[in-house]
Order: sequence, then structure tokens, then C-alpha cells
Amino acid sequence: MKKLVLLIVLMHGGAVSAQSETQAIKATLEDYLEGSSYNNPEQIVSAFYEGADLFLHKKDEELFIMSPAEYAALFAKREKGTFNGREGTILHIDYDVDIATAKVAIFIPKPNLRFIDIFLLKKLGGKWKIVSKAATLIKE
Repeated sequence: MKKLVLLIVLMHGGAVSAQSETQAIKATLEDYLEGSSYNNPEQIVSAFYEGADLFLHKKDEELFIMSPAEYAALFAKREKGTFNGREGTILHIDYDVDIATAKVAIFIPKPNLRFIDIFLLKKLGGKWKIVSKAATLIKE
């Protein structure tokens, strides 16, 4: 009986741990999404590892790379805290120990753009950080 109780406690503890890790990953992604939807460069940068690379879509360029600071600067001239119409939806999160991947859909109503972003995250110093992002434009 003691073994059964211990097994149930251990299984439940693992589920709670998995849920809390998923929530922590989601919180990092939401920092990025909220920062980019409400023109908050500091919030965008806070979601990324300093040395991260962002592989972005740019017309007529096969590979366009920016740093988190360069990307965040795109939002710096807009009114901070004002919704810019950019909507993000987390589609999927998968993690093992201290690495994770996430898939996010981005919709920008004007000029009607849809992107899929794939994120690679790593738990560094006890916090989840985006270490890489790749984006593609979905053509309809």
C-alpha cells in the first residue's frame, strides 16, 4: 500500500512539474507576444537570450537575421502600450528537461499578413529564454 501511495504521489508531482514548466515557457512566449503587440521593446528583449538569432521573413531575401535588440528597435518608434493590431496565438509547446520548442501563429490585419514562428527555448539560470526564432510568411 505504501508503494502504491508513493507511486501516485510521484506521478502527480511529475504532472505538476510538467504543468509549471509549460506555464513558464508560455510566460516567456507571452512576454514576446505582448511586447510586440503593444510596442514594448524592453519586454520583447526580456524574452530572449542576449545572443539569440532571429531568422525572419523579408521579401526578396532567402535569409534575414536580426538580434533581439535590432528586432525590438522596430517597435521603439511606435507609442508604447498601444495595441498595434498584431495578434499572436501559441499553437504548440514541447519541452524536455531544459530545452523547448514552440509554434506560434502571428496575424497582422493591416496589411493582412500571417506568419508562423518557430521558437527554440532553453532554461538558463532557472528562467526560460528564447535562444532562436524562425519565421515564415504564410501565403494564402
